[in-house]
Amino acid sequence: MATIADVARLAQVSTATVSRVINGNTEVDPVLADRVRVAIAELNYRPSRVARSLRTRRSSVLAVIISDIRNPFFTDMVRGIEDVAYAHNYSLVLCNAEDDPAKEADYLTLAVDEHMAGVVLAPASPTGTDLKSLRAAGVPVVTVDRRLADDDVDRVLIDNIGGAVTAVEHLWHSGFRRIGCVSGPVGVSTGADRLAGYRQGLAAHQLPDDEQLVSFGDFHEESGTRAMQELLALPDPPDAVFVANNLMTLGALDAIAATSLRVPDDIGIVGFDDMAWAPLLRPPLTTVGQPTYDVGAETARMLLSRLTGYVGPGREVVLSPQLFVRASSTLSARWSPA
Repeated sequence: MATIADVARLAQVSTATVSRVINGNTEVDPVLADRVRVAIAELNYRPSRVARSLRTRRSSVLAVIISDIRNPFFTDMVRGIEDVAYAHNYSLVLCNAEDDPAKEADYLTLAVDEHMAGVVLAPASPTGTDLKSLRAAGVPVVTVDRRLADDDVDRVLIDNIGGAVTAVEHLWHSGFRRIGCVSGPVGVSTGADRLAGYRQGLAAHQLPDDEQLVSFGDFHEESGTRAMQELLALPDPPDAVFVANNLMTLGALDAIAATSLRVPDDIGIVGFDDMAWAPLLRPPLTTVGQPTYDVGAETARMLLSRLTGYVGPGREVVLSPQLFVRASSTLSARWSPA
């Protein structure tokens, strides 16, 4: 089995240079770095993760702590994290905190106790999530999908307000005038921002901002069913609805299916999150799609930059969603099954 000394000898560089290339240090001369990579490939060299851990007192494992492992949103996001991490010789441990601050705190403690290299975190609370143990241990963290009140933490987000505004504007242009909202919990930034965007979209077109037209869920399917039932039971129910995440959209569609209402003729619907099943529904579902893989990849790159020496202030990357217009929200489409 080839050693780091073998790589250095073949590339005609020092072992320290080989180590810097392996660890992603961007300050290595590009010519030398290319020679090292060629030598690694020729010798089929694999760095020893055990030796690296003993040397740095830090493993080559990243903790990814998400809020709900059942939510398909996280599937592509974690894939993006993994692809970038694996390319830099890191592996992942996936932790499902279930939006439980106590469970989240246990996983953060685990990351410190196991000397994990870094943490990707979808925080359970903007103010209740406590990162003091990570900071004391020097474990870098990047938050994803949700904001913390602490601006000194790196974060990768989606323009949730803009995405919700786009959804409401689309419904308005499609001829809907009494637009309701199945909102997520406003105690997390995704829920609060999407509700704010819904209201901004109403205001932009002088549509009524009626508190009765907003019903709240918890980002899970059952709450989407209940919230949609509440809206449909109003004396003057909405003629369209914006639903603030994918699982609640499934619940809302289930509630509509239990009535005699037809989508989109009687009620239009736009969901937040574009899933593989959205175009397969009948009628196909209009969605605000998030670049979930890119969110994960950018999060991993930001964490790796901390691991390779960046010590500056907290950074924020905001990616833009995209509206995918399908028949569930377009009256003029006159969708009918083939």
